[in-house]
Amino acid sequence: MFVIDKTYTVESVTSGHPDKVCDQISDAILDECLREDVKSRVAVESFGGHGTLIVGGEVTTNAQFDAEKIAKEIYRGIGYEQELKIITNIVRQSPDIALGVDTGGAGDQGIMYGYATDETPEYLPDAVVKVHALAEGLEKLRRAGLSWMRPDGKTQITVQNGKITAVLVSAQHSEEAEQEFIKQELTDKLIKPIIGDVSSLEILVNPTGRFVQGGFEADTGLTGRKIMVDTYCGLLPHGGGCFSGKDPSKVDRSAAYMARFAAKNVVASGLAKTCLVSVAYAIGRAEPLMVEAINEKGESLAELVKAKFDFRPRAIMERLNLLRPIYLQTAAYGHFGKAGLPWEEIVKI
Repeated sequence: MFVIDKTYTVESVTSGHPDKVCDQISDAILDECLREDVKSRVAVESFGGHGTLIVGGEVTTNAQFDAEKIAKEIYRGIGYEQELKIITNIVRQSPDIALGVDTGGAGDQGIMYGYATDETPEYLPDAVVKVHALAEGLEKLRRAGLSWMRPDGKTQITVQNGKITAVLVSAQHSEEAEQEFIKQELTDKLIKPIIGDVSSLEILVNPTGRFVQGGFEADTGLTGRKIMVDTYCGLLPHGGGCFSGKDPSKVDRSAAYMARFAAKNVVASGLAKTCLVSVAYAIGRAEPLMVEAINEKGESLAELVKAKFDFRPRAIMERLNLLRPIYLQTAAYGHFGKAGLPWEEIVKI
């Protein structure tokens, strides 16, 4: 049985965090490939920092795309103005992988997990919902006109004995903005509206006292380095791979979405209060090596899940209609709990 402790900490990051910039660039390239060719096979990763961005990987596609142009558009769209030297090295995907994938098999081995709880309308733990809302709230405030704010940022919530006890917000800011002013602004305009009563909380805002340098200017970023932020913020297991930059033939991504879809619908149907689904694959083989599902009592729901949900890669792509350019929207503030994504749909089972 997997039980979330009553004492834990979760974190999120803004779209301007260096790792998330890279995730968005990789997923924007994936979307462009799928927009032109639904049969595209894509595995693209980005690495950036200190004036340089490298975009590399493997694709098999008929799409004509300009990776450098896409990267620049994403970078500028997030809100960064610094110049970037961009190096691309994208090659054709290995034919050895295609031998198994073309016949409907998994694009890799691995273990994937999906989780849901009836704790919130999003079917996620409350602190996970709130920590993403804080991070996304930083971006919304910046775009709404807080001119002192810059794109980089992080948020964190600490829960002890089931209650929120501490909130941490790190927000990149202009040189002239003073910390006392920043803390008051973010407490009033961000933290209170999302958390509610803060009278008993420890509130930390830019605890070093300064966060002027951010993004690629201060740090490096890499696709797939925020996998816990992408899923359940470390409260639940995460499989061996990241999501961004991978087309849905890669079960690292699609099977994790299907596991979430199954878990959410088990809970939404009233069959469990919480559900953790796990699935494992062998490269080139369509049938999973394992499908397991457990509820809050540690009871197995595996037979129910296997009867209602087909975890073969091609079946996943068909049921969730995954061969569409829908992935850029997942590349910041979590892949789950967002309305409109196919694995978030509630269906009758």
